[in-house]
Amino acid sequence: MITSRLDRLRALLSSGELSAQEVDCLLISGPPNIRYLTGFTGSNALLLLEPDSTTLYTDGRYTTQAEEEVGRAGLRVRIRIPKKGIWQTALECLKKGRDKAGRRKGKAGFDSNVSYALYQKIHEVLGEKHLQPVSGLVERLRMVKDEAEIDAIRASAELNSRVLTEVLKLVRVGVTERDLAAEIDYRMRQMGGSGPAFETIVASGVRSALPHAHPTSREIGCCEFLLFDHGTMLNGYCSDMTRTVWVGGSMGCEPGRKARELYATVLEAHQQAKEAIRAGVSSSAVDRVARRPIAARGWGKYFSHSTGHGVGLEIHEAPRLAARVAAKVTDKRGDKNRDKVNDKLPAGAVVTIEPGVYFPGFGGVRIEDMVVVREKGCEVLTPSTPSYRELLEIP
Repeated sequence: MITSRLDRLRALLSSGELSAQEVDCLLISGPPNIRYLTGFTGSNALLLLEPDSTTLYTDGRYTTQAEEEVGRAGLRVRIRIPKKGIWQTALECLKKGRDKAGRRKGKAGFDSNVSYALYQKIHEVLGEKHLQPVSGLVERLRMVKDEAEIDAIRASAELNSRVLTEVLKLVRVGVTERDLAAEIDYRMRQMGGSGPAFETIVASGVRSALPHAHPTSREIGCCEFLLFDHGTMLNGYCSDMTRTVWVGGSMGCEPGRKARELYATVLEAHQQAKEAIRAGVSSSAVDRVARRPIAARGWGKYFSHSTGHGVGLEIHEAPRLAARVAAKVTDKRGDKNRDKVNDKLPAGAVVTIEPGVYFPGFGGVRIEDMVVVREKGCEVLTPSTPSYRELLEIP
């Protein structure tokens, strides 16, 4: 499986886009990309992909780990533990190769998100004419998940849902947002996860109108919305789910008309967006579908973020479900940048569906599931039992 990923990436070296840029090798530094291609999970590594070889550079802390993880994947990857820094060693190897007549005339492609200091080091060793920043190459491969990855994300989603089920039992008037967030993070690990995939969000009352609120010492009150947004990291893969509940129903404070209309509208947007997803549909079209029920209420300006995003080894990946999706690419005629838009959803992509409406001074509602894009629709990965998609009123 992983071997085919390296093969697919190597095939891109001779593709039209990269061959036009004269790129004949790649320096890959992002940890999620290296894990995806080799199975190596260490925090310090550099992968050099050449037409006829692959070399993983890391440091002495990871000698055994690198051999075990790469070996487990069954890859033909050389592992080097240099005495100098991994970048310095890899760059010097590339420079020596270029000094041999006829061995290599192309450029070295490198992640375009490297720091300026690191770029200066690359430039110093290889020189400007032998450099070519490349953007989103491995991420393009990662966007389409294989079934093993989908199973891993499904398992993470199931654990994440069980966490919420347990924490909802602790909700009562007077408990703080921070207490509930701590309980969520603790239960993730207790149930087998390695921790949260992102900072857990618990937002109550008027604070639920903050899309990315940080948990505070605010106590949960009666007659208000309580929003949970959390994700679990399990075996390297992320999950993401948001649910909004109503607190105080048994205390004679049921949701009023505005609260019910708000929740019903967001749920309608959520369901219609799901129904719109299938392979070949543009992500911007799904975003438009999600916004229609909300705009019809005159609430369009209160839906202030995109409809969803990809999920995998990272909590935010391609594709993005938004009004417009653009990527900067290098023009074949030179180093000029231009916009290239291709937002068709591929089969196998895993995305979130998370419309939300946020009224300052009142509260907000967001409902989020993860789905797999399939040829004729989508498969929901977030468990349906219990789903908590309908408005849950907590005593």
